[in-house]
Amino acid sequence: MVTAAHLRNRQTKHDPEARYQAKRTLVRLLYRQGWERQRILDLFAVLDWMMRLPEGLEDKLWQDIEQIEGERKMPYVTSVERRATERGIQQGIQQGIQQGMQQGEEKVLERLLTRRFGPLSEATRQRLRSATLEQLERWTDNILDAATLEDVFKD
Repeated sequence: MVTAAHLRNRQTKHDPEARYQAKRTLVRLLYRQGWERQRILDLFAVLDWMMRLPEGLEDKLWQDIEQIEGERKMPYVTSVERRATERGIQQGIQQGIQQGMQQGEEKVLERLLTRRFGPLSEATRQRLRSATLEQLERWTDNILDAATLEDVFKD
């Protein structure tokens, strides 16, 4: 398979369309061999490295691979991997939302403190940056009754 890829790569050096056709044929052969998934992935990685395609043809090849996988019922990415990826994405989204909420709360509190007590020291700004979301929320509530900046940070 690797030798065939090497030969076809040399033959199609200046013809991207012919290289695309050759790579597509080799990918089909990979799937027809009935090899275990890891072997297919390893050989595909070699083919992909050897037989580079322009971006448009690469996209077209991936569409072909999805079709081949559908025909063979041999997904390149298993359902387990797909679910793990989706879970990871969801966790990333949740972390992003949490960070966004914290940064928003921090900015609002910083603006309120500056309006109420004047310019903030670097130490106070650092305290805001290192605070948890719960602390920031509590301090935002405290600002309503605080007579001094120190009163805001009382727990």
